[in-house]
Amino acid sequence: MKVQYSSRVHSGYPWIGEVPEHWHLSRIGQLFQQRSSKVSDRDYPALSVTKSGIVPQMEHVAKTDDNDNRKLVKAGDFVINSRSDRKGSSGIAEMDGSVSLINTVLQINEELAPRYCHHLLRSTAFQEEFYRMGSGLVADLWSTNFSSMKNIRIPHPPLGEQTAIASFLDRETARIDGLIKKKVRFIELLKEKCAALITHAVTKGIDGDVPMKDSGVEWIGQVPSHWDVSRIAALFREAFRAPDPSLPVLSVSIHDGVTDGELSDEERDRKVSLSEDRTKYQGVAPGDLVYNMMRAWQGAFGAVQVDGLVSPAYVVAHPIAEFRTKFIEHILHTKSASEEIRRFSRGIADFRMRLYWDHFRNLRVCLPSLEEQDEILAHIDRETTRIDGLISTTNRSIELLKEKRSALITAAVTGKIDVRNAA
Repeated sequence: MKVQYSSRVHSGYPWIGEVPEHWHLSRIGQLFQQRSSKVSDRDYPALSVTKSGIVPQMEHVAKTDDNDNRKLVKAGDFVINSRSDRKGSSGIAEMDGSVSLINTVLQINEELAPRYCHHLLRSTAFQEEFYRMGSGLVADLWSTNFSSMKNIRIPHPPLGEQTAIASFLDRETARIDGLIKKKVRFIELLKEKCAALITHAVTKGIDGDVPMKDSGVEWIGQVPSHWDVSRIAALFREAFRAPDPSLPVLSVSIHDGVTDGELSDEERDRKVSLSEDRTKYQGVAPGDLVYNMMRAWQGAFGAVQVDGLVSPAYVVAHPIAEFRTKFIEHILHTKSASEEIRRFSRGIADFRMRLYWDHFRNLRVCLPSLEEQDEILAHIDRETTRIDGLISTTNRSIELLKEKRSALITAAVTGKIDVRNAA
């Protein structure tokens, strides 16, 4: 059970609320000194300011060419990204280095324990106040400079109490983070299980007692002896349909196949860039197979479920035999199929690899009877629905743990709970 302080007074600041009577309230400008020394990343290694704290610069982040125009960071400094679209990116630096000019670097004075400062200034309540004090023309360019930040008042107890709070939060957040890590790993295992289940079902079937044979297709290996081998060219013909502008624009992804409806404005901004002229698209119909030429080797295939439009950059294939296109989609999403498709693709680098129809049509796949395809698809639907349910439940529990973590930090650093004697 969490203990509250016996005597509290209102701070006068909504984001803080009541604080213990013996705590202090001071402006950031009184407790921190801005560090603005310009350095080169040749002399001070580049650091990344992330939501997980301050770390050596990560390989995947965009890098500036202005190597000599960076801010100095010393071990023990607090660094925070001033941009609202990087909300929560901050922390105590554990090593000397340099950061881009968009970050604010603060040297902490002797009245603050660095780890207490780390938790306080990374708390959700402070982050909201920090960005409330900012300015900008549009949301994604909104930023908070030190000239505004220095006027924010923050709560701080005596130094020994700060250390006790920091130790408590270090321990409790590590415990919660450990639980989250286990749940994330559980989700990864569920996804691996799902992929393995689908791969086995569409290449080996779901009857473990049937005799097997060598398919003659190296990337597939053995299949049930009654399954047939077919070239894609025997199953599909490339199609070119005139577009109906009244139909929705569909997209294909490497994870979810073809959408059943048009993307929302938010999804469109995040995933694709659409032309306003729908006559530039091509029509698709249920049963078609669609793939993105440039991402086919990553699994960007999908079976079409509804009438619609797709990008002219996609390849559309119309079935010319009786089978379930969804079954083919599952086959093409397997890891071994992706490796084979990569072999059929042409290009000098991964981001330039393209799968042309003239090459794709020669790919060979194995199919059971139509009745067995339906049985396998029903089995896949049942099992993936069950696994997706477990993933959804686990994701929700992760969100609850994150909310608990955030609330615990805010409560401790604003004096809503007394953790001085916490075991």
